[in-house]
Amino acid sequence: MIHPAWLPAEAFRAIGSRRVLVQGSGPLADTVRDEIAQACARFGGVVVQDRKTAELILSIAGPGGEGFRLGRRGDATVISADGPSGLLNGFFEVARRGERAFDAALADERHVPALARRMLDHWDNIDVHPVMGQVERGYSGGSLFWHDGRPCDLGRVRDYARLLAASGVNAVAINNVNVHTTETRLLTDRLTEVAALASTFRVYGIRVHLSVNFAAPVILGDLSTADPADEAVRAWWKSTTARVHEAVPDLGGYLVKADSEGQPGPFTYGRSHADGANMLAEALEPYGGVVHWRAFVYNHRQDWRDRSTDRARAAHDHFAGLDGAFRDNVILQVKHGPMDFQTREPISPVLLGMPSTRLAVELQVTGEYTGQQRHVCYLPPMWSEVLRAVAGHVSGLAAVSNAGDDPFWTGHPLAQANLYAVGRLAWNPARDPIAILDEWIDLTFPGAASELRDILHDLMDESWQTYEQYTAPLGAGFMVRPGHHYGPDVDGYEYTPWGTYHFADRDGVGVDRTVATGTGFTAQYPPAWADRYESLATCPDELLLFFHHVPYGHVLHSGVTVIQHIYDTHFAGAHRVSAMRDRWQEAAGLVDPALHARVTERLDEQQRSADEWRDQINTYFYRKSGVPDAHGRPIH
Repeated sequence: MIHPAWLPAEAFRAIGSRRVLVQGSGPLADTVRDEIAQACARFGGVVVQDRKTAELILSIAGPGGEGFRLGRRGDATVISADGPSGLLNGFFEVARRGERAFDAALADERHVPALARRMLDHWDNIDVHPVMGQVERGYSGGSLFWHDGRPCDLGRVRDYARLLAASGVNAVAINNVNVHTTETRLLTDRLTEVAALASTFRVYGIRVHLSVNFAAPVILGDLSTADPADEAVRAWWKSTTARVHEAVPDLGGYLVKADSEGQPGPFTYGRSHADGANMLAEALEPYGGVVHWRAFVYNHRQDWRDRSTDRARAAHDHFAGLDGAFRDNVILQVKHGPMDFQTREPISPVLLGMPSTRLAVELQVTGEYTGQQRHVCYLPPMWSEVLRAVAGHVSGLAAVSNAGDDPFWTGHPLAQANLYAVGRLAWNPARDPIAILDEWIDLTFPGAASELRDILHDLMDESWQTYEQYTAPLGAGFMVRPGHHYGPDVDGYEYTPWGTYHFADRDGVGVDRTVATGTGFTAQYPPAWADRYESLATCPDELLLFFHHVPYGHVLHSGVTVIQHIYDTHFAGAHRVSAMRDRWQEAAGLVDPALHARVTERLDEQQRSADEWRDQINTYFYRKSGVPDAHGRPIH
């Protein structure tokens, strides 16, 4: 049985038990009508045609737009939508509020998304990749879209689209950014599969995007070059894009990973990222499509002996000088931190330094470096910090999805909250992430006892900080097993070409990224940010080892030394997981037994892993520093 996530039937009781009027036409209005008809059939309400008798009125009042107004008119709750998308969004807002939406004292509210593009990127492969499998960095079973080379059941895809629409997502990229040969053919002889998926998502107002291979003209055998300055190449993309839009008229656009980790790109031909992105943008422009061009570009064949080369600098070095060179329908998609979705990173300076370029911040829901959905790790508090910092600098959000064909959608049932919250934060980045968690609890566990709510908050509210406590300390990052990136391996990447170093030795640890004595990375920030990170006196403790190499005896702002902080946090983090595990046992009988069993199994693994992290990190740094734990706790 497939878990309903945050849309169980009970979530629509308040709507389905009333007299409801829907005014408007078109596919999205029909979707709303179908949703209401099903709810009314289940809970005894009725669809009416007369405003005078309606208790809930949903109408389209404008020509287009995703916004809506919610309020009371007489004895009715009214959604007045800017357009069809706004009607759907308003419907789900009423569902979220339940009975509160029908309070006579309900105040008038205007709801408009803060970010126009709220996209989930799927790293799904059509064929099972020999290393990365069906879904690259996927921890929730197989793909929702393909199984071993064949399309999957579209019924489950429709359910997924419904879940995303209810959270505020309005776009998806359906295939992996590392586009292999079979996936390249989604542009051509597998285009019918794209059209089928687009038709399914369209019903819930979600536009499909395609990840494309920059070298597609060569891979598909049509041309000998993919040079963006070659007229034959430009013509190829224009004609191919025209055919794609014949099959999928509302295609959102293309997502591109180029000149990154071995993927082809314009550098092969001596061209810039702007040259490559603009060529694709030109092909998409007649159809209103956009190019999401990823800024994740760095040297992955770095010499670990060379401390002057700094991976953190790479995106800014590559892209900042191109500010203003991209066409209006190019969106530069920038990871939230300068490295790679670590548990703690500073904001990428690219997000603060390209005012003449459209930017989207990229997050990762799938948790590649944050427990891989085997650990409870509620990430919205981190994302909230990011989104508040980049407010006014970005116009979109893209996030790597954590969904798959697992019965619970996300492997770990509590990881559903991350998938739900990324859409809600994209709609309104100012929302309190704990309030969003409450919203998810209300929907997912309707009528939940206060005891269950307290248990879930105890497990989830500070789970990101707990994960941070028992993994890589003070912004150091990585320290994971190479390849699959799960579990501790302090030196796993230390002598590799990937640029992910911590430089621990017998005297100290951390990367010197200052202007004064290091790689100069701090200078990529605006002056106030640069000054804060440059100085040991003002650098935040949680980012200390990202920006500075310090002795183990360096005293943090908290008053403890670096080495003692490492010991203390790792013992505390593992202990906290033990308390979470015990607390969850109190939820037995309050949730579905299958869900309780799955969470219990994951917490058991989290405890094992947290203990291993604690022991490896503490032992490693004790052996490096020779400094014992001040409290005499066991270190091996």
